Amino acid sequence: MITIDLLKESGADVESGLSRCMGMEDFYLSLVVKALQDDNFTVLKEKIGTKDYDAAFEAAHALKGVLGNLSLEPMYTSICEITELLRARSDVDYEPYLKALYEQKAVLDEASK
Repeated sequence: MITIDLLKESGADVESGLSRCMGMEDFYLSLVVKALQDDNFTVLKEKIGTKDYDAAFEAAHALKGVLGNLSLEPMYTSICEITELLRARSDVDYEPYLKALYEQKAVLDEASK
C-alpha cells in the first residue's frame, strides 16, 4: 500500500503534492496510484525502442506533467532528462535514463499492490 511515509522515503515532495490536492491525503494517494498506471509509461518505452522520438516525446511530456504535479521526485527528475533529450530528438542510448525511471517506478508499483 502506498503511504505518505513511503512517498517521502522515495524522495517525493509530499507537502508540495498535497498542497495541489488541498491537503486531502486520500485523494493525493489515489492520484499517485493512478499516475503509476498511466499508459504513457508503456508508450514511452515502446516508442523509444522504435526510435519514434516524436511519439516518445509526447508520452514523456505527458508524464512530466503528471509526475511534476504530484511532486514525485526523483521520477520527475528522470522524466525531465528524458523529455529534454527527446525534445532535441537526440539519438542517444536512452537505456540508462529509462532504467532510472522504471526502477523508481517499480518501488512504488510494488507498494501499490
